Amino acid sequence: MAQPRAERLMNLHILLLGAKRFIGKDAIREACYAEHPRGAAGDEAFERAFERDKDALRQIGAVIEVGSADAFFDDEIGYRIPTEQTSLPEIRFESDEAAVLGLAAQVWQQATLAKATTRALAKLKGQGVEIDPSRLEVVAPAITADEPAFEHLWDAIGKRRQVSFPYQRPSETEPTTRRVQPWGLARSSGRWYVVGHDVDRGAERVFRLSRIVGPVRASGKSGAYDVPPGTDVRELARRLSPSFPSVTADVRVRQGTGVGLRRRAESVTPLDEPAGWDSVVVHGPVHELADEVLTYGADVVVRSPEALRDEVVSRLRAVAQAQP
Repeated sequence: MAQPRAERLMNLHILLLGAKRFIGKDAIREACYAEHPRGAAGDEAFERAFERDKDALRQIGAVIEVGSADAFFDDEIGYRIPTEQTSLPEIRFESDEAAVLGLAAQVWQQATLAKATTRALAKLKGQGVEIDPSRLEVVAPAITADEPAFEHLWDAIGKRRQVSFPYQRPSETEPTTRRVQPWGLARSSGRWYVVGHDVDRGAERVFRLSRIVGPVRASGKSGAYDVPPGTDVRELARRLSPSFPSVTADVRVRQGTGVGLRRRAESVTPLDEPAGWDSVVVHGPVHELADEVLTYGADVVVRSPEALRDEVVSRLRAVAQAQP
């Protein structure tokens, strides 16, 4: 059975990122493309898949270097992703961009993908390819997705296949089957949503993954639809999901950090005490501000309002209690 493309892409990303030297195409094929057996048809299918996957990784910002995979011969071409060009500084990303990276990274944390990646790494090690686990820290997962529907929707989005699933709304006594062309996944207030075109209603819709109460079934061919140009999945999720009141927040930000907050701040005022910190005033929904504040760790402290502070503390306590 062929592995989902999302799984293969993450495996390829991790392998090229973790390798200490250039990896030859044969080794990559053995580790990530076992579904394409050797032979005329298999060789052609592998080449097409490998080229598509390299393009896909480049589109999400990966820099793929090409060099010699053999220390003694220059005719064997190899590939790798240098960590120095992948570990981008904080100032490159705003909160919404960081959320997108978190979404991509968390795929690795899904159980089936983690197992597949482990198998692929073992294959490379068996071929003598050195893997440095510390190089993989740049894709360490920061967000979890426990909903069973997540992986199936992620795969369908990558392939642009229509899906159907039973959906239970709080106001209804029985679930209804929804047919959707999924455009993307978004996280809001600790919950995952899928945004797309509702086929039966002929309109944009957003669905909370925790309310999908049965299997997600994909149908039709890959590439069956196009996502409208300029679609902003996070903005659609905000607009289509229930509205949340916005607040004006005063947060203490360590100097040299919190660039995303600073870039959209209403004001930034240096503090005399404690030294090295600024008072930053920003505006937005409580749940979104909490999402953003938590990404900065100990570099950001909420001063007001109380609702935002309570939300951040509540989430931190939940994480602490979940630890063994």
